[in-house]
Amino acid sequence: MEKEFIITVFSENKVGILSQVTTVFTHRNVNIESIAASPSAIEGIHKYTIMVKNDPERVANLVKQIEKKVDVLKVFCYSPNEVVLQQLALYKVKRSRNVEDMVRRHNVRILEIHDEYIVLEKTGHKEEIDELYQMLAPYGIYQFVCSGVVAIIKSRTELMNEYMQHVEEERKKAMQ
Repeated sequence: MEKEFIITVFSENKVGILSQVTTVFTHRNVNIESIAASPSAIEGIHKYTIMVKNDPERVANLVKQIEKKVDVLKVFCYSPNEVVLQQLALYKVKRSRNVEDMVRRHNVRILEIHDEYIVLEKTGHKEEIDELYQMLAPYGIYQFVCSGVVAIIKSRTELMNEYMQHVEEERKKAMQ
């Protein structure tokens, strides 16, 4: 049975790593629903947040295959209830008094007001972004773009920190 999973991939910021990672999905015919890349809280380490919908066994195999990549440091897999998720959307809509009133009631930031259009920003869950899109559609949406999902795990520290501490301890033991 298909479920939603958030896969986080940690690596150094090197050319070609994203391509290597996405190739694993392509070769296994798994669609990436969302992807975002950014620096992590650990200096020199980047984090790729990938959302997929698939069965747990296939996702577990994907994680194992991604971890085999030379430049990948560690991969973690989470269910949506283990993380805090958000997306960012930008809407360019026809300017009207109704739109301006509506966006103020829905916690939407107005980024730019032009004579003919308004640029809006909405941060939230996919459902909230889709709902706002449907509400704005009758007024005329000129452009729309939505980021990939970004996620932070609910535990106090990133699991990558614990993993790196473990690796360092193992390295010290091996040197003794």
